[in-house]
Amino acid sequence: MTLLAPGDEAPDITARRRDGSELTLSSLRGRQVLVYFYPKDDTPGCTAEARGLNDNLAALTESGADVIGVSTDSWDAHHRFAEKYGLEFALASDSDHAVRKAYGVGRMLGALPVVQRVSFLVGRDGRIAHVWPHVNAARHAADVLEEVRRRTRSGTAAA
Repeated sequence: MTLLAPGDEAPDITARRRDGSELTLSSLRGRQVLVYFYPKDDTPGCTAEARGLNDNLAALTESGADVIGVSTDSWDAHHRFAEKYGLEFALASDSDHAVRKAYGVGRMLGALPVVQRVSFLVGRDGRIAHVWPHVNAARHAADVLEEVRRRTRSGTAAA
């Protein structure tokens, strides 16, 4: 699979917040949105990444960015994960792998798909603005915040 690249249109995603309300990526047009793919709820690396993003959510929001996490876990698993760690951003269930495939995320291990830890920053115009093809879970929130702030300062948040 080939990852989407900067300039590509970001496929729409439906996600839910912890309170159960739904949102779509397209409903966030006009803001930057981090769409991050992670392997599994409530595992050490995925928890570190989610908590780091959640801890920096106010700064990201102030900089004009939102966050949507995507994994193959069910909505129920996402809800438990969000409740356990107080996650304030939306999570998308990709149990049929359609979103992962649309973004080009994943690789095969024999006949089994392996979910990569990959993130995309979607610009205000709905196009991919930046890609992190290999995410360091512990450092990712700082990297994202730095990129969002850089793009906001330079006026390139739309591209």
